[in-house]
Amino acid sequence: MAFRTVQGALSVPRQRPRPDKATRRRLRRRVHVAGLAIDPMTESEVVDHVVDALKRGEGGHLVTPNVDISWAAARDSEVRGIIEEADLVVADGMPLVWAAKLLGTPVPSRVAGADLIWSLAEAATFYRYPIYLLGGPPGVATQAAGRLTARHPGLLVAGTDAPPYGFEADSESYAKVRDALVAAGPRLVFVGLGFPKQDRLIGMLRKDLPGTWFVGCGSAIAFAAGAVRRAPQWMQRAGLEWLFRLLNEPGRLARRYLLHDLPFALWLLTVCLFRRLFS
Repeated sequence: MAFRTVQGALSVPRQRPRPDKATRRRLRRRVHVAGLAIDPMTESEVVDHVVDALKRGEGGHLVTPNVDISWAAARDSEVRGIIEEADLVVADGMPLVWAAKLLGTPVPSRVAGADLIWSLAEAATFYRYPIYLLGGPPGVATQAAGRLTARHPGLLVAGTDAPPYGFEADSESYAKVRDALVAAGPRLVFVGLGFPKQDRLIGMLRKDLPGTWFVGCGSAIAFAAGAVRRAPQWMQRAGLEWLFRLLNEPGRLARRYLLHDLPFALWLLTVCLFRRLFS
């Protein structure tokens, strides 16, 4: 650091105070797609952002909206508010990436929660940040923890939990989940209960662990466990991962994908194309 002499004494030049968390979030450049403000980041930039915040002792909430989440947000202001309050929002869905490009405000790439669970676990291993896996059917989170530690030896898994359906509505069950999590003291928590349930829960838990990052990751825990197969890479790149999942789970996903998500994606891309052509 450079010093200057003032009347024969050494003095340190004044430094601007570090912007607080809320200010940094306001100043960050965001891209607006489907009514959502999205952070235009690569996967590695997301990891760096989370690690830098953890080094400062700051927690956060990461949301990865896809077409299904965007559709829900377009219909429900409360759901949209959950996303708007998140500290980091990245596009997990190729239609959102395509829409941003059509609008002339591209995001660098898709950032999938199913990929982030691996890259964030790698960073957590290096920095010795303990992680916690919350969600999935019984045994799946434990299986995912085993696969994550097999790939990243030395990863600290503070705990896993697979709470029963509806636990958040029962005060005793919720307290049990919260107390176990707080006692474990993780710095990074993956919550895979489906949007918006997982993100409402994150909003409730954050006050108990203010220095922890919470990642709403949907099916990422099941993917990491190998309990659910991911689409081949070429289908992911082509934006066809939804089709792969539909073919593998038609009974559960047909209504959501065919009646809601696909029409919404087509509408979104059409609107963005018209704005591009006639703006």
